[in-house]
Amino acid sequence: MPNIPIRTTVVGSYPFPGWLEFVSQNLDQFGAADIEEAIEDAVIAAIHDQTTAGLDVITDGEQTRLDFNLSFYGFINGIENNTSDTRKFGPPAHDQRGKNNIIGNLAAPNGLGAVKEFERLKKLAPKGPVLKASIPGPYTLAGRLLPNGTYKDRYEITEALLPIISNELKALVAAGCTEITVDEPSMSCYAYKADTKRFVDIFNRTVKPIKEKCNLSTHLCFGNFKGRPVGYRSIKPMLPDFLDMNVDEIHIEMANREFAEIELLAPFAEKMNVAVGIIDVKNYYIETVDDVVQRINRCLKYVPAEKLSVAPDCGLSQTARWASRQKLINMVAGAKKVRGSL
Repeated sequence: MPNIPIRTTVVGSYPFPGWLEFVSQNLDQFGAADIEEAIEDAVIAAIHDQTTAGLDVITDGEQTRLDFNLSFYGFINGIENNTSDTRKFGPPAHDQRGKNNIIGNLAAPNGLGAVKEFERLKKLAPKGPVLKASIPGPYTLAGRLLPNGTYKDRYEITEALLPIISNELKALVAAGCTEITVDEPSMSCYAYKADTKRFVDIFNRTVKPIKEKCNLSTHLCFGNFKGRPVGYRSIKPMLPDFLDMNVDEIHIEMANREFAEIELLAPFAEKMNVAVGIIDVKNYYIETVDDVVQRINRCLKYVPAEKLSVAPDCGLSQTARWASRQKLINMVAGAKKVRGSL
């Protein structure tokens, strides 16, 4: 990782502009060129907001994705959407997200689309910030696929997806991507009741082809569908096994949990760099610059400045753009203030 103390970064997603939501809900009214222009305009807007804030690391805002991982299923052969079991009404929860039946061998002969996203970001981004790509890991991606006679449980589905994810990671590196996040929030959500050593083995085998070839990170959170968590929100079950993940940086949600278990950042910092979520994406309270300064100083008690990055807890896709923009501006201003005082 570039030797920038208190590096400012993001997880991946950014809110869709209103026009992109309109296009996505009325695709039959637009031609292919119209759709691509709308996507490029949305990526330009996401880049603008991130670079105006002054982030050290930016993404394309995942402007071509639905719900951070559901869009990836459109690239995978052997599945069909299942809407019969999806709850349609009532308060939002994860059972309103789509699922898929497996009807054949899982394969993605044309990749998962992440390389195209990164190439677009390279074309549109200014020089200066580091460009990051993110992709869900196989255990998380397996979560919306229903087992069948061939793939009998989530772990068997995960094993089938693992080489697909690994190939996409290799393609990103080949395209010149130097910063990659593998999102595995399902691992952090279910660490309290699952085999965490098995999780680590799955993760390490997934990223093995690109280890040492980029700045590799993982994002571990407790869910953010419609601004709501889904998992048991504790870091403790991840330890000590998650310390064996082969990553350069681990991203941990903190702000939404009022910095509970902040002392558990220390063992992670002994093994890797730590990106701390200091901005609450589930709350419309706009953290002030002083708030950010105080939170970073709390983190510095457990993570050295040269190993610390700061970011929002999760992707910002579920947070209104006006709030996302100001939260990032204040986060960067606070980080620069602390950085200047070191």
